[in-house]
Amino acid sequence: MADKVDYRMHGDDLQMVEIVLDPGEGVRAETGTMTFMEDGIEMETGTGGGFLKGLKRAFAGESFFITTFLNRGPHRASVAFAAPYPGKIVPIDLTAEGGAFICQRDAYLCSAQGIEVTIAFSKRLGAGLFGGEGFVLQRLEGSGMAFIHAGGTVIEKTLAAGETLRVDTGCIVGFSTTVDYDIQLMKGFKNILFGGEGLFLATLRGPGKVYLQSLPLSRLADRILAATHKQVGEKKGMDGIGGDLLGNLLSGS
Repeated sequence: MADKVDYRMHGDDLQMVEIVLDPGEGVRAETGTMTFMEDGIEMETGTGGGFLKGLKRAFAGESFFITTFLNRGPHRASVAFAAPYPGKIVPIDLTAEGGAFICQRDAYLCSAQGIEVTIAFSKRLGAGLFGGEGFVLQRLEGSGMAFIHAGGTVIEKTLAAGETLRVDTGCIVGFSTTVDYDIQLMKGFKNILFGGEGLFLATLRGPGKVYLQSLPLSRLADRILAATHKQVGEKKGMDGIGGDLLGNLLSGS
């Protein structure tokens, strides 16, 4: 059984989750995400249960080591964790989800002590090859609270049995284990060539809960990279113009 932790969210688009621990309670977190911890909180970094568990987390997109924050003091104390890029932190009650939840690689932020982060393989070859996340997704297992991170705005949808939703592969944050996940080729020759949405769409079929994000990290990185290249090109262009003008002045032309 995982520790039953209390928490509160801070911020809007650059969120932080503050977790309040009773004496003896603990919370696990991805390394490098801690923002602050109050007196009485102690850190313990390790594999979280042996070499094999560390290796499974590494395959699932997390670091080999995981840090546990324990309240060793006599009073309640807080520890906070920040999201790694602009977006939302989504609390997941694994007890309400039947003890497990599937999420994208790198989505895990922190969880109550006792919850395990393992790997989940895509059931179908198409989902593994073209799903954007490969064959491996993250599987959170336990009976307490876990917190995952998504980029931009987060939308929660509850699918009825047999209800389907087609989604850009990078916009999936996570879904219930009861949701069926597959990949389909985009229909229409013009859509494939000129639609700008990629070759494949993810199909999610209920029943179950689905979380979607408006700004995947890959999309954000592409925009930043494109803007950087544009600025470098503009700078080189201005340098070239300045060099030509200086050359003309020195040559008297």
